[in-house]
Amino acid sequence: MGWIRRRWSPEAADEWTREDYVGIVLSVISYVAFALGTPLVFFFWWGWLLLGTGLAAMLLMIYVIDPKLKAISSEYEKRQKHYLEELDRKIRWED
Repeated sequence: MGWIRRRWSPEAADEWTREDYVGIVLSVISYVAFALGTPLVFFFWWGWLLLGTGLAAMLLMIYVIDPKLKAISSEYEKRQKHYLEELDRKIRWED
């Protein structure tokens, strides 16, 4: 999948890109397929098809959006660590 970007800097991951729009569409497809497929699996054979479609859409959505989320998360963790160290220093009156 050359059209899906897999490496992100935190700054680039924070911007809206085509991967976000693909994730939005796939999340709607997976939600609707799961919501309709779950009750229909008891009455119709194509309920299983809907559940399979929902699962495939969910896995593809995770594949597309997970690298962006990891890049943003790593930057947030660095900032949070610095903030907590600064807060601890202030609480101990080490300023």
